[in-house]
Amino acid sequence: MSGIELGLLAFPILILLIFLRIPIGLAMLLIGFFGVWIITGSERPILAQLKSVPYDTFSNYSLSIVPLFLLMGQFATRGGMSRALFQAAAAWLGHRRGGIAMASVGACGAFGAICGSSLATAATMGQVALPELKRFGYSGALSTASLAAGGTLGILIPPSVILVIYAILTEQNIAKLFVAAFVPGILAALGYMLTIAIYVRVFPESAGRRAASPMDERWRALVQVWPVLAIFLLVIGGIYAGWFTPTEGAAVGAAGTGIVAWVNGGLDWRGLRDAILATAVSTGMIFFILLGAAVFNSFLAFSQLPQEAARFIGDSGYSPWLVLLAILLCYLVFGCVMDSLSMILLTIPIFFPIIMALDFGMTPEQTALWFGILVLIVVEVGLITPPVGMNLFVINSMSGGVPIGQTYRGALPFICSDFLRVALLVLFPGITLFLVSALF
Repeated sequence: MSGIELGLLAFPILILLIFLRIPIGLAMLLIGFFGVWIITGSERPILAQLKSVPYDTFSNYSLSIVPLFLLMGQFATRGGMSRALFQAAAAWLGHRRGGIAMASVGACGAFGAICGSSLATAATMGQVALPELKRFGYSGALSTASLAAGGTLGILIPPSVILVIYAILTEQNIAKLFVAAFVPGILAALGYMLTIAIYVRVFPESAGRRAASPMDERWRALVQVWPVLAIFLLVIGGIYAGWFTPTEGAAVGAAGTGIVAWVNGGLDWRGLRDAILATAVSTGMIFFILLGAAVFNSFLAFSQLPQEAARFIGDSGYSPWLVLLAILLCYLVFGCVMDSLSMILLTIPIFFPIIMALDFGMTPEQTALWFGILVLIVVEVGLITPPVGMNLFVINSMSGGVPIGQTYRGALPFICSDFLRVALLVLFPGITLFLVSALF
């Protein structure tokens, strides 16, 4: 069997191992290890690599941004920022038809700006918003689906852990990727709110109404969220102003969020210990997946599959847009069975060279930034795509008895909104790139 055939065979084997509940990092590590052994005919090359791969992978300075953003999210959760964000959004939007669900999406987007993790955003906002949605008569389908969709904003609105991983894999500028993600992230939040507005008009019984908050109460609620805005502006603004690097910005954000959480009384010594331990567990999981992906990608390099795939597509004469559409469809399929980080680590080494070999009428850097945002969005769709949409399971498990089938049905309109947004960004790359051109 040739190396290319082995490379192709590795993917169904990997999917099988995932269905057998073997951790994705371990599955990629095993396939990569034995794949290189079979191709080279000896275990020595891969054993020699394992001496250096863990150090080379984990000593990457840019990766230190991952635990810092995760720690920032932990501090934000314990500091009561999620509740303040939801209360402010509900005060301004709650009296509208579907307003509490819209407020949930808005609060998710704002919390994602200081968190960087989709699952953490969904779980944190779910604790705050689900009781309110239930109290005002929102259906289980709309409540759980709107929060699951809103949670995906955690990896789209910068800072984003997934974008950091993409930047490292493709050797792109992290700050430019954050800028490129900003407008699509705002479009996502607005698209979800529009989806809710249409949903509650088609199904009027799915949402109740609450009385409008007095204007002075609205302004008081808005003032309560100033720490979130201050931290976001400090981190993102500081990066773009050149005051500090993205990694230093993450450290500043984590420190600032920790101070706010302490001042609010949500971070004592026990809370600090729990936040650090939770960050360490999440970081360890991510880094182990990174190690497995590094070994698996080494196997793919030995198999010559990425190079041959790029060469085949380049010589085939297929339209670049047709190839891009096929790749995005692959991500939608993968999203039904895999988590977002695994998809990025598994597919970027294959798909990125293919995209960079095609002509979309842009510079190589613009193509890489644009493709990264498109990938991030379709990966985000995977988080709310049945049957294994991670956000759907997280929110449904917190809903207190809503059947998972209702959550699946409620997610379909939000998936349609995502499809429309992907189409818009594919047809008009300038939506993604104009802010990058203006700031850099």
